[in-house]
Amino acid sequence: MSQDAAAESVTYEVVDHVATITLNRPDQRNALNFDAYDRLEAAFRRAVTDSEARCVIVTGADPAFCSGDDVREIMAGPKAVSKDRSPVVRHRPTPAAMAALECDKPVIAAVNGPAVGWGMELALYADIRLASEKARFSEMFIKRGLVCDVGGFYRLPSIVGPAKAAELLFTGDIIDAAEALRIGLVSEVTPHEDLMTRARAMAARIACNPPLALRYMKEGLRRGTYGDPRDLGGWAIETIRALMNTEDHKEGVASFLEKRPPVFSGR
Repeated sequence: MSQDAAAESVTYEVVDHVATITLNRPDQRNALNFDAYDRLEAAFRRAVTDSEARCVIVTGADPAFCSGDDVREIMAGPKAVSKDRSPVVRHRPTPAAMAALECDKPVIAAVNGPAVGWGMELALYADIRLASEKARFSEMFIKRGLVCDVGGFYRLPSIVGPAKAAELLFTGDIIDAAEALRIGLVSEVTPHEDLMTRARAMAARIACNPPLALRYMKEGLRRGTYGDPRDLGGWAIETIRALMNTEDHKEGVASFLEKRPPVFSGR
């Protein structure tokens, strides 16, 4: 068994051939800051090279799975604007997304609470999603005057269908675990206290299979279902970069921080 220090923003642990990646900023509802993005990317890369890991679980320290970007640090903090005053897109977001997508071992998302914004993206990068009754989901990028990362464009339509994906992306609505199950976003919903037991049991059933065959099975599913996300990912990041220069994005961030309804102008 190996485990990183519990104080880190993302932890990595392997037990019985199952690697568990845990977002570990519970006081911030596991919002991703610059450090957490880097550590999340590193954890998925580590799982690929770890000969002891045959299946991966990604989850969050209670009470949330992941509340998306740390708005104060990434969108409103001093590092959010570069020296030339142009907004900086999330600190290397594509590598974090691509590390999850390129993980060649089966990935289970154990969604133990809110998974919103990039948190929902992270859940979408998993091959299987299990949810506790406390799970909530939202692609709320539109509320910040932005577009989603590659998960919403690349995986969501294949999982829930194009029309439902459009509804979730265009509205930014929050759905509960029961609705997520109904539309096929998650495979099952469990009592909150049973979620990790259920996820580990499923991971154990997967991990007992031949590792090479598992890798090729996952690659076949990716090729047959999703294709290559690289071009789409590049377009998404450039679009996010442009939108972060808009007044509507600034208003989306300000209204969130000031806890008031936003007033968008189309600029």
